[in-house]
This record gives sequence, structure tokens and C-alpha cells, in this order.
Amino acid sequence: MKNIRFALSAGLWLAAATGLRAQTELNSFSIVGRGGVANTFANDYQALGVNPANLARSNNAIVAFTIGEGGVGVGSESLTRAQIRTFLRNSDQPLTTAEKRDLARSFTSDNALNLNADVTSVAISASFPILGSFAFSNRQRIVGHMALNQNAAEILFLGQEAPIYANYDPATSPLITEALAGTAFQGTWYNEFNFAFARRLITLPLFRLSGGVGYRYIQGVGVVDVRVESGQLEAYSAVSPIFKLDYGKLVNNTSFNFEERASGLQPVGKGNGFDLGVALEAGKMLRLGLSVTDLGKMTWEGNLLTASDQKLKKLQSDGVSSADFLSEAARIFASGTDSVLTYKPSQERTAQLPTKLRAGAGLRISNSLELGLDVTLPLNEVAGNITAPFVGAGIDYKPVRYLRLSSGVAGGAGYGFALPLGVAFTTSLYEFGVSTRDLPGLLSDKKPYASVAAGFVRFRFGEIKD
Repeated sequence: MKNIRFALSAGLWLAAATGLRAQTELNSFSIVGRGGVANTFANDYQALGVNPANLARSNNAIVAFTIGEGGVGVGSESLTRAQIRTFLRNSDQPLTTAEKRDLARSFTSDNALNLNADVTSVAISASFPILGSFAFSNRQRIVGHMALNQNAAEILFLGQEAPIYANYDPATSPLITEALAGTAFQGTWYNEFNFAFARRLITLPLFRLSGGVGYRYIQGVGVVDVRVESGQLEAYSAVSPIFKLDYGKLVNNTSFNFEERASGLQPVGKGNGFDLGVALEAGKMLRLGLSVTDLGKMTWEGNLLTASDQKLKKLQSDGVSSADFLSEAARIFASGTDSVLTYKPSQERTAQLPTKLRAGAGLRISNSLELGLDVTLPLNEVAGNITAPFVGAGIDYKPVRYLRLSSGVAGGAGYGFALPLGVAFTTSLYEFGVSTRDLPGLLSDKKPYASVAAGFVRFRFGEIKD
């Protein structure tokens, strides 16, 4: 099970080193510097996954490309910065009884932990007269969310010593949907190949309207989706062989599509997604954008396990015993032998993609100053979607020719209030920068949010003219 923590942590730190939903678009340092405000700002290939219609806007680059642009973010509404640092840095450190009780209290929250990482390995966009604008990218997207009620938090950290197990009797044990209502343990890892096309629909002296469509082929590297509400349980997992999980006797079950280790990421699911968008430009200042992203579904087949409502099992262990938190949490809530749920092998599971409605308004005051307002609404509650509506206001400002500063205010999406900051060096051909979604969150001990995004190989050639 240490491989679960390794893969998630490796994905996070790889993103930071080469640099999530994605609670926000961490694959773009420009967007992160505005706290996620993107609908009217995102251009060329950065419009992928945001609003494909932006590819055909005026002032875009005729050709743009990047290699290794991305970011990583970890945040909580209930943990302290020191607690998060312990989980990420000190995986072998044992936890004392006092620490475990304190963590059980801290993790009792509907936003105990949120993490995401986005890495764009390569992306390119190009615009052609008459034909329109095209874009392609490949990216890794890792998203995780944890919400625990009091019983779930105590079971996680205290194990068989949790108060709910006092005088435990299997015959009278409460149902999972009674004992753990309000609990969610979710994570996804997608390998995406994105394509988009856009073209100008209307061109008038003071009015321009563009439309765009995006398609993505998705390889599912892994998913864990456990959501418990009163009277309702959703619980399944499908994990790539790269995690080297031991499924024991399940490998001989004819209902289990066991995937053995091969090479590469070796997906256990596949899917198709679509983005639709329109972008309006009124005069030289006003910009409006509207899009729906991640329409479609994933089908998970390999190493698939599911669970239904059942009586709460008593753990045989004492819960999380070390700072190797992610793997131990997965063992207890996902498919471990010492789990609160009994999982059964399944042949196929279909799940909706994390669909979002995005709207934005922007004001381009000059070549040096641009303002924007974004609202993003989750249209379903599947693993990988934002957990609450996102609202943000962003600004790009160039105090001098080669320097662009980005900032704004943002809130929601499971992360609370944020004050972002981005710094980029720009020329007519080349751009690089670093940013963080929440500058105070880097230093805050309560409700911390640490994020960084960066890009060092971003080139833009030419400019689309009306």
C-alpha cells in the first residue's frame, strides 16, 4: 500500500519540479497567478479545458507551444500547516496516541484535505486563415479530496479503539450509511490527450464571436471513489498495476478483470470527454466567455472493486500508525483487507466526468492591464470535480515591458479564500513564470494552502489580427 502514497506524492512533487481540479487549472502558471480566473484570460493552448473558443480570439499567438508546464496544490480547511508537512515529508515517522487523537479531531471536517497536480508534458496551438485554430496537449491530472465525519476520523486514526467500537457486536453494528454519513474519500489520476478547434463565427468592427469545441481521450490510471450519505453509499476503486497492490485470492475470481504489471502507466479505464465554448469580444475592451467542460464519461474495467451498503466492520488494526497517511487511509477506506468495507470484484463501472459550467467577463483596459471575473459551477459530484462553486476576480498588469504581475481574489472550490500572486518574464517570443494560488496560505498555520505552478519553455510566434 505504500505505493499509493508514493504515486500520489510523486505526482505532486513531480508536478512541482517540472512545473492539479483539477480544483483549479494548475497546469498553467498564468491561470494559477490569478487564483484560477481563466475564462476570458486563457489563450492559445492554455484555453484547453477552459474555453476552446478562446483559440480564435484576436491577439492570440499564431503558433504557441510549451514543454513541462504544470503545478501542484495541497490544502485543508481543518488541518494545520505542520500536520500537512508531516504527512508529505516524514512518511516513516510513527504517530503517538496523543497525535492520533489530535488528528482525529482535525480530520473531522467536510474539507479535511484537498490535493491536485497537473502536468502538461507538451502542448501546441496554431491558427490558420480560413481553416481556424487548433490545439493539442497531453497532461497528467491527479485530484484528491477527503471529508470525514467524527466516526470516520476516529476509525481512521484510532482503529479498533475508536469510540464507535465500544461494546461492538457484529449483529447490531450500524450500517455504513448510518455510521459514516458525510464521509468522502476520493482520488483520480488521468492521462489525457486533448484536442480542440475554434473559429471566428462573426466578425464586425465592434463585435466578434468565436465558437469552439474540445475533445479529450482519457486513460484512467486509477480511481478511488467512496462517498457516504445517509441511506446512500457510492464505493468503488480501480487501480493500475503500477501501484503493485496485492489482491490475494481475488486474482482467481472470474468476475475480476485482473491487470498484471506491464510497462508505462498501464491504464485500467478509458473515457471520452468534450468541451464546448463561446467567446465574445465587444470593441477592444470587453470580453465574455461561457463554456461547459468535461462532458462525457469514464469506463473502469481493470482491477475494479465495488462495495454496497453493509454493517460496519471492526478494524483489526489501530488505524493510521505513521505519517504514511495516504496509503494507510486507502487501506482502511478503499480495498485493503483491514477495511471498514467489504469489496467485491466487478467487470465494469461507468462514471461521469467532472462536468463544470464556466462563465467569465473581462475588461482589457490596455496592453498593460486586464481585469477578469470568473464563476465556475460543478454540475455533478463525481471524484475529481470541485466540491463547491468557485468565484474569483483576477488582474494582469505589466509595470514594464518584460514583466507581468498577476493577482486577484478567489474563493470556493474546496479551498476557501485565496490571494494569488504570479510573476512572469515576457517577450514577443518567449515567456516563463512562477505563481502560487494563495500567498497567505503558504504561511498560514490554520486553513493552509500551499501551491506552486511554473513554466520555463513557453514560446509564442506571431499574433492573430482581425
